[in-house]
Amino acid sequence: MAEKDIEVREKKEVQTQSETTRNIPVYVPAVDIYETEEALTLVADMPGVSPENVDIDIRDDQLTIRGTVTLEGEGETVLLREYGVGDYFRQFTLGRIIDQSKIEAAMKNGVLTLTLPKVDKARPRKVEVKLA
Repeated sequence: MAEKDIEVREKKEVQTQSETTRNIPVYVPAVDIYETEEALTLVADMPGVSPENVDIDIRDDQLTIRGTVTLEGEGETVLLREYGVGDYFRQFTLGRIIDQSKIEAAMKNGVLTLTLPKVDKARPRKVEVKLA
């Protein structure tokens, strides 16, 4: 196996513009974006976040994703922590090709999937040539 086949990527902590009352780090979730003729699909990794703790906001062509983790084990003393636990925050600017009224979201096993449909005029179409 080549050395570059597997890469470990550290979680990147971010300073958000919004204030928080939680004394917990905030991380940038890793995101993959796929495109088809009909839509863009955004897949974000947010381990430890349950569906009810995901907030997706669209305002002024800005898509904001927030995920809040539920802290467990209160009253326990951490002896070793190799995985940083924290909330998640990421923002994207939406282009005019996205139909913002039809965006859908699903969360399963800490993975958020957003479907961002394209507006009809942004979708490719074939024009039929008629016999004159």
